[in-house]
Amino acid sequence: MLTQTDGQPAKDGPLHIELRPQAAHAVDAPPKLRARDVNVFYGDKQALFDVSLDIPERAVTALIGPSGCGKSTFLRCINRMNDTIPTAKVKGRIELDGEDVNDRGIDPVLLRARVGMVFQKPNPFPKSIFENVAYGPRIHGIATSKRELEGVVETSLKRAGLWNEVADRLHQPGTSLSGGQQQRLVIARAIAVNPEVILMDEPCSALDPIATARVEELIDELREEYCIVIVTHSMAQAARVSQKTAFFHLGKLIEAGNTDEIFTNPRDSRTQDYITGRFG
Repeated sequence: MLTQTDGQPAKDGPLHIELRPQAAHAVDAPPKLRARDVNVFYGDKQALFDVSLDIPERAVTALIGPSGCGKSTFLRCINRMNDTIPTAKVKGRIELDGEDVNDRGIDPVLLRARVGMVFQKPNPFPKSIFENVAYGPRIHGIATSKRELEGVVETSLKRAGLWNEVADRLHQPGTSLSGGQQQRLVIARAIAVNPEVILMDEPCSALDPIATARVEELIDELREEYCIVIVTHSMAQAARVSQKTAFFHLGKLIEAGNTDEIFTNPRDSRTQDYITGRFG
């Protein structure tokens, strides 16, 4: 059994991580996302090499590996955020329910409504708490009346575990909230448009331990309804919240499998070396 206290690789000895019971269960759900032979280039530099990975629905898949190994690059491929980088070029195929997200007929704006994203640093809009959550449903026509919009906002904030803390100050700026509250507000904003997938790029790295625990509890609740993919440098966090883990190194997917198997019996020595803190 692996245990860990601070969430970071131990440099001076073996890493010990406590697996939650739900993380120890095998992932039998069908894949929501399928990546096949994905290569990514930024100009002349290749960032990803032939990545193939199945990501199950209604589960959390954690992407782990050293800084600069391609985790976030792969995450950004899923909802075509790399389209915003002029030098980026993506080859290969990523399917969402069997449909290639890079197909010319796919509208990136509509794709990003289906595949929401939560970034490392909380980024609420410079608007009220209410308007932060209402923005997406309004522009996508999900709520057409004021009553419907209020219902969507309340439901989203409740699902993000934030309603009881902000119900009496919905018209105050979202930026007035604490860092952990802002991150949950951003998650509420993401789920307000009824996404099918939620991408999280190190969502807790800027938060204190208490706020991190709240977000991790929220992730565990949301996985019952969504396909969640999380990039994290904390292997303890990956063990706590995920059911499947994929290890990246130097732009390559080294191995992927059920979280308990990756952390207790990795097949590749590079995975073992990273988990035990020999590098990274």
